[in-house]
Amino acid sequence: MNADFRVDFVKEAGALKQHPALVLNADYRPLSYYPLSLWTWQEAVKAAYLDRVDIVAEYDTVVHSPSISLKIPSVVVLRDYIKLQSSTAFTRFNLFLRDEFTCQYCGSQRDLTFDHVVPRASGGVTSWSNVVAACSPCNLRKGAKSLARAQMHLRRPPRQPRAEELRNTGRKFPPNHLHESWIDFLYWDAELER
Repeated sequence: MNADFRVDFVKEAGALKQHPALVLNADYRPLSYYPLSLWTWQEAVKAAYLDRVDIVAEYDTVVHSPSISLKIPSVVVLRDYIKLQSSTAFTRFNLFLRDEFTCQYCGSQRDLTFDHVVPRASGGVTSWSNVVAACSPCNLRKGAKSLARAQMHLRRPPRQPRAEELRNTGRKFPPNHLHESWIDFLYWDAELER
């Protein structure tokens, strides 16, 4: 066996991990923007083989089985529409997403945690309407005090977001890598170039 073939084969196998597929619902919108709905190339190929998706765009890279060769999908569309959730789960991630990963006291985007506006020691509850994203320094500064006593102000009052609102907020945070074949599907309502 040629040594160059082994080296190329090993390089190629590692490179294939770098070919994620953007997954679109049957209406050609991503299932989620943040995190972006992506599958590994293996999942995309399997779904295409099982006829669960249509391939809309492909990478130039080809994978082979003993009987077929196939370009790796870069964008796939589900054949069946998946109804998206209409309610929002109260999770740390969704809370940070609602507050756009920004401290609601000072505007910092570093060292985020969460804070009870009305402290739990004063009867505050852990809910959408009482918890905000806060950086550690602001959280320590406020402690178990009321906003007035801590002489702090909120940038926006806390509230429960709608699911569509969280999906739209997620569009503001694109991943580090956007393949050129994804752009038309991620920014489907963006103004066209003139």
